[in-house]
Amino acid sequence: MSNELPPPLAGLEPTLPSSWYRTAEVFALEKERIFCRDWVCVAREEELAGPGDYRLLDVLGESLILVRNREGQLRAFYNTCRHRGTRLCREPTAPGSAAPTALPGGIAGGRITCPYHQWSYDLDGRLLAAPHLSAESGFDKTLFSLYRAGLECWGGFVFLNLTPAKAATLGEQLGPVPGRLARYPLGELRIGHTLRYEVAANWKVICENYNECYHCAGVHPELCAVVPAFRERGGANLDWQRGIPHRPGAYTFTASGTTKRRAFPTLDEDERVRHKGELVFPNLFVSLACDHVTAYILQPQGATHTRIVCHFLFEPYELAKSDFDPTDTVTFWDLINRQDWAVCEAVQQGISARVHERGWFAPMEDSDLDIRRYVLERIGDVSL
Repeated sequence: MSNELPPPLAGLEPTLPSSWYRTAEVFALEKERIFCRDWVCVAREEELAGPGDYRLLDVLGESLILVRNREGQLRAFYNTCRHRGTRLCREPTAPGSAAPTALPGGIAGGRITCPYHQWSYDLDGRLLAAPHLSAESGFDKTLFSLYRAGLECWGGFVFLNLTPAKAATLGEQLGPVPGRLARYPLGELRIGHTLRYEVAANWKVICENYNECYHCAGVHPELCAVVPAFRERGGANLDWQRGIPHRPGAYTFTASGTTKRRAFPTLDEDERVRHKGELVFPNLFVSLACDHVTAYILQPQGATHTRIVCHFLFEPYELAKSDFDPTDTVTFWDLINRQDWAVCEAVQQGISARVHERGWFAPMEDSDLDIRRYVLERIGDVSL
């Protein structure tokens, strides 16, 4: 199949070929060319609060250990022993499921120990001990540190790069995004609630849906009641740089458009009454209101399945209050999210029809072309 896009048709721009949203071959290319080469958002820094805290991560089938070392710094390693390649740590068994055979090893006492031959590493990935091997025999421990992933943070978000030797900096990848959001105290915010979703749709379908509001009038009546601009002119000409205004008297994303929480003190006048949103390629959505931020971390599980972690971020000032309650925004966003996931699944089902070769972007969906260009820049030179 040619990966060259056809010319515009009747003022409409072509999407990527439909097969690029549904085949294992394209998904495998995306893994290598996008998710293993670009910086990928995996967590919030606060999820690993103290030294020794760790999480096991799955990035498109690659198992990684994210850990905070003794000095409080975050580190990330492939979950692979340098001796025979054994998986160092395994996820705990879910309640009610059959327990796997118990193995020694894992992370304890400031060490990462392999269950197979008990090679052990410190929380910076350096090999500490390899039983029955010594310097006298010519064995050099410094040659067997764990495979490290690149790790950088921005705004309290943790990003990994699985091919750090060839990676640009996170700042280069983020481009102008930090500047546009500079007055939002992202790094100071903390998780007040988390929702998790399983969506039967390709990750690019979900990104394309997030990046346009042509669908908002039909799919999100409750959202448009708070932000009428989303349904005007098919969502065209929205000024995302300045932010999107709410209806008169409304200023945040709740059913009423109001809340008891204060606005972030560092915002300017526009940001106190307008909504902003950013798609941080390849897998982070950030929707910003004056009192909270909703962050979506996409975790593609296959060509037609995406797991989404949705964090609601608030000021510690608000979280510390005895009557703190995020229900007003969580309930509202959960409704909007489920509407989005349902329509994304309908898209995935529709583009799987044997007759559907590609879709088309209407003029008010212009921002969707960014996703097309982003993918083509990375895998467009491959013959499919």
